[in-house]
Amino acid sequence: MTKTSNQMWGGRFAAGPDAIMEAINASIGFDRRLAAQDIAGSRAHAAMLAAQGIITDKDAEAIGKGLLTILSEIEAGKFEFSTALEDIHMNVEARLKEVIGEPAGRLHTARSRNDQVAVDFRLWVRDQADAAMAGLRALMAALLAQAEAGADWVMPGFTHLQTAQPVTWGHHMLAYVEMFSRDLGRFGDARARMNFSPLGAAALAGTSFPIDRHATARALGFDGPMANSLDAVSDRDFALEFLAAASICAMHLSRFAEELVIWSSAQFRFVRMSDKWSTGSSIMPQKRNPDAAELIRAKIGRIFGANVALMMVMKGLPLTYSKDMQEDKEQVFDAADNLMLALAAMTGMVGDMTANRDALRAAAASGFSTATDLADWLVRELGLPFREAHHVTGALVARAEAKGCDLPELSLDEMRAVHQAIRQDVFEVLGVENSVASRMSYGGTAPARVREQIARWREVLA
Repeated sequence: MTKTSNQMWGGRFAAGPDAIMEAINASIGFDRRLAAQDIAGSRAHAAMLAAQGIITDKDAEAIGKGLLTILSEIEAGKFEFSTALEDIHMNVEARLKEVIGEPAGRLHTARSRNDQVAVDFRLWVRDQADAAMAGLRALMAALLAQAEAGADWVMPGFTHLQTAQPVTWGHHMLAYVEMFSRDLGRFGDARARMNFSPLGAAALAGTSFPIDRHATARALGFDGPMANSLDAVSDRDFALEFLAAASICAMHLSRFAEELVIWSSAQFRFVRMSDKWSTGSSIMPQKRNPDAAELIRAKIGRIFGANVALMMVMKGLPLTYSKDMQEDKEQVFDAADNLMLALAAMTGMVGDMTANRDALRAAAASGFSTATDLADWLVRELGLPFREAHHVTGALVARAEAKGCDLPELSLDEMRAVHQAIRQDVFEVLGVENSVASRMSYGGTAPARVREQIARWREVLA
């Protein structure tokens, strides 16, 4: 088996690993995605070294310009990545030597690949947290638009996927706004905790050079440097928190996707998905398949899997750095990609979908959805204990069921046959519009409350 030389190692490792070792050891196939963050970290490090008098201003200037040249090559697709050089750090450093010569060797003063990869990855995950928050805001805006359009459209609310009580379309849309707002908060919380710099921790113990870690932290937009060098190079909590937030967000996306699959079926007809987010059948021309929603529902498993996989990588590692931690990135990359894809697709579907107001109302009026309103009326107007009111309502539901009609279609005499004190004004609470309008408690489904929440959320997002 042929040997591949890796000159970057030097010394007794000059012979280099064989092809199998090279394949298992190299990470350039995936960590090239950290190129922009790696170059940003190196530029900040070089500027700090010069400011501290550790390298000359001339060398720092050459390094800074050379790194920008390399970044432009990478962005233009002209950079040749080498597996023999293992990772993005060594690929950039080797190319920097070709571009500027001898000063390139001074860039790695007072740092290690351990703190270098830690800062690169942290910067990348921070960028992804920002992207996820932007995606969530866009989705919430699309949901608010749907809520505003149907603030007073009546639809069935469900428990156990059985008709429970009437609610409004706007109220249902706002439920997801609330859910995704918590996801927004989780990403924001995770971002705040991850926003401290490991750069300058070096291999694990810090460095004897007079570096300024606060300066590099400021240059990279961090709130400050991490306070313990051992923790700085070994911590991957920031990635795990991102995956945890992504997993909960993904679960919310999957729940909504499931509702869209159900709602767009011929049996429900609550919504119509646009052609952009649906496909046809190869043999059944009548079908409109909600493929985008189904794929969102399926892709969520990859995000959950990434969360568990990284937990398993980290669970048995002693301090500080172990090569196991090279396996942290692919999971996070895949999860971030699929989360952003799912957010974008859901935002598109919500923006384009059309609610079937007539089908929503018809469904809301079926299944004895105003039974609770009737029980509440018996308590409020007749003074019945709720348990007795519940029993009377159950008897009326049974009577309507036997007759094959809904509660508002029973006559007053039929109702009085169950309880003599029932009056004509009971019918005022049995209409679905009356039912939703009466739910005026804070957080309730009444259109007035829905519009208040829409206004509040528009102000928050603005």
